[in-house]
Amino acid sequence: MSQQAVSDIALTARILGAAFYYPPEETGQITELLSSGDWMAEWPYGTDAQKQAAADKLHTATAGGETHTQAYQRLFIGPQALPASPWGSVWLDKEQVLFGESTVALRQWMRDHNVDIVLTQNEPEDHIGLLLMMVAWTAENNPEAVNALLAEHLLPWARYYLAKMQETCASPYYEGLSALTALTLNAWQETRLIIPAEKTIFA
Repeated sequence: MSQQAVSDIALTARILGAAFYYPPEETGQITELLSSGDWMAEWPYGTDAQKQAAADKLHTATAGGETHTQAYQRLFIGPQALPASPWGSVWLDKEQVLFGESTVALRQWMRDHNVDIVLTQNEPEDHIGLLLMMVAWTAENNPEAVNALLAEHLLPWARYYLAKMQETCASPYYEGLSALTALTLNAWQETRLIIPAEKTIFA
């Protein structure tokens, strides 16, 4: 992988991962960047039309007076049922549980490739945000393993999650974030000639 490709993947994956994983008040600069549209000229993936569609959503005021922080609470924390689960095992495990077999497989992959992420609480590593940040770390530290991480642990379920977020989350900002992430994942898959593992989707 060229140094430019490494840099592109690492930067975009880190931005997207942080935006999904952390509350907006903890990612102020990223939230402002994505909402402003200033990222469009430098974003290395997607057509102008695709990026503009995502930017329009990201820039749209939240519906019904809901803040980005309130939307994050509703979409990723609860207490009500989440419109779309951000954890891979809920999509890939027949019982639709956290810490399912796919999470165990991801942990084994992480051990095999010396990936060590620091979590502040006992939570599954297959959160969409954590996985994207793991892609960034892997691109910088073990670029030859990026394709396997994407093919086995992110691409098989992420497109279903991102599509459902765009359809049901009722938050323009997170709809736009999901659209931007989807076009970025598609670009990674196409440019790196990745064939995602065939896995049954249960969610």
